[in-house]
Amino acid sequence: MGELTIRQITDKDDLKQFVLVTETVYKDDPNWIQPLMIERMDVLLPENNPYFKHADVALFLAERDGKATGRISAQIDSLAQEKWGPNLGHFGFFEAADQETAGLLLETAEKWLKERGCVRMQGPWSFSANMETGTLVKGFDTPPCILMPHGLPAYDSWIKENGLEKAKDMFAYSLDLNIPLPDRAKRIVKMAQKNQRVTLRPIDMKKYDAELKVIMDIFNEAWQDNWGYVQFTQEEVDHTAKSLKQIVKPYRTYICEYDDVPVAFMVTIPDVNHKIRDLGGKLLPFGIFKLLWRMLNGREDRCRVPLMGVRKKFQRGPLGAAMAMWMIDESRKHVEKRGAYFGELGWILEDNDGMRSILEEIGCVIYKTYRVYEKKI
Repeated sequence: MGELTIRQITDKDDLKQFVLVTETVYKDDPNWIQPLMIERMDVLLPENNPYFKHADVALFLAERDGKATGRISAQIDSLAQEKWGPNLGHFGFFEAADQETAGLLLETAEKWLKERGCVRMQGPWSFSANMETGTLVKGFDTPPCILMPHGLPAYDSWIKENGLEKAKDMFAYSLDLNIPLPDRAKRIVKMAQKNQRVTLRPIDMKKYDAELKVIMDIFNEAWQDNWGYVQFTQEEVDHTAKSLKQIVKPYRTYICEYDDVPVAFMVTIPDVNHKIRDLGGKLLPFGIFKLLWRMLNGREDRCRVPLMGVRKKFQRGPLGAAMAMWMIDESRKHVEKRGAYFGELGWILEDNDGMRSILEEIGCVIYKTYRVYEKKI
């Protein structure tokens, strides 16, 4: 084999190679789904992604004999350092076709972070807990849902061999929508429905921007103590609202109110990955028409809950759990009518016992595990 080299990404052409390295890494993986190039560029271009307003980022590409064999990002997020301690550096977007590539990429990210004063290296965060988190360590037999990472089975050992250790696991839960809600869960839902101080309503799309601000306000409060979480900035809220607008629908986006004050929410979106699987990440020339046809004329098929939150006041009480179950049950009724048979809920921190118990109560089961690693540098 030829010499392995690492170079930093400097322009958009390099950035496209950074995205497309997964075609090499997962060429023999039947469960890999190449994300749309337009979506990846929206995440990776500083002029598009407001994350870059509070983070210093470097992207690196590994090459052998002129062929890309891996990639990694190194980033220093000032907001993450404010919340989780100074001198914290992150890595992300980790992909490698072989162990040598993996090792050199991790060494490169570590060197970049150390040169800028970091003493802890943590990841993969791609770029943060608000985006794709961790690398897959269990559940390789099914494709990733939209906005969720994938991975090779060897990644866990390759990362550990470079001195990183497990920091935290996250779970993705699956829900078979063909199985009715368990009787005990139905009784808990009725508890919320009978409470005259609690109301459940769909999002008002005529007030979309205002509604998304309400949702993100609840989300920031609900998640503020979760390990690794960094609060959305207002620009990130606006960017998220814009990017989700085409797929947010009232029949699967709900807000719970207590005494007319919003206290909980849930957003369900279609699993677009299921509809782009044969597009190879390309919308042109014909992919866009295939996707539009499938989105407008196809069944819901599969869906995912990427955003959910309950205000801290209700998180440890039975009413908070009841509201969460009510939102899930209401959403599932409507997506089932449109042909959905599968739902993913997550990710969920391994030690988030409250949310895990709620999901398991309604029949969800863990089907994927993602891992974030850390080391002193």
